Amino acid sequence: MISAVIFDLDGVLVSTDEYHYLAWKQMAKDEGIVFNREINEALRGVSRMDSLDIVLSHAVKEYTLEEKKMLAKKKNEIYVKLIHTLQPKDMLPGAKKTIEALKAAGIKIAIGSSSKNTPAILEQIELTDYFDAIADGNNITKSKPDPEVFLLAAHLLNKTPEECLVIEDAQSGLEAAISAGMLVLGVGSASSSLQATIRAKSLKDISVLDWINQRNR
Repeated sequence: MISAVIFDLDGVLVSTDEYHYLAWKQMAKDEGIVFNREINEALRGVSRMDSLDIVLSHAVKEYTLEEKKMLAKKKNEIYVKLIHTLQPKDMLPGAKKTIEALKAAGIKIAIGSSSKNTPAILEQIELTDYFDAIADGNNITKSKPDPEVFLLAAHLLNKTPEECLVIEDAQSGLEAAISAGMLVLGVGSASSSLQATIRAKSLKDISVLDWINQRNR
């Protein structure tokens, strides 16, 4: 019986992909590193430090751990400035309606995101108070495709993995959900993955609550 839904944040409820891209691009430009949208695509669903390693793999010099930490901090400072322009209207189509329907039906909901900026983003789009639990980059040690973030979210909700449906848009998140033993709705770029339990282009194209009710019969 599915009694909980765990949402990835970026790409599912709101899209900050362009902000991430612009922040990485500025940091790379300042360092004289080649960075483009193709490289950026490899960063989807990946933690900040792992993303940095991908970006720096295109550099001509080696960076020390301290230098890497400074670059990650610099990128994040640029990104944080950009996301302060986010508003509730920037939520992706169907996101708010899906959340409200699940809440009204008594389904527990949580965030499962690798981002350390989850609290700031939720505050900007005025969704903080909607969630029963938040598992994010601030309380995990392993990023997706490791299942830690989803297992933590289930634990915080007092649910077993079998009781949870994950909504993800990235392949790494899809793999994390499957590794956690959870069902997964693939949206966005993950909507074409045959690994997903169910697929939809976006949350406006599916009634998650109806699917859960049908599954639970």
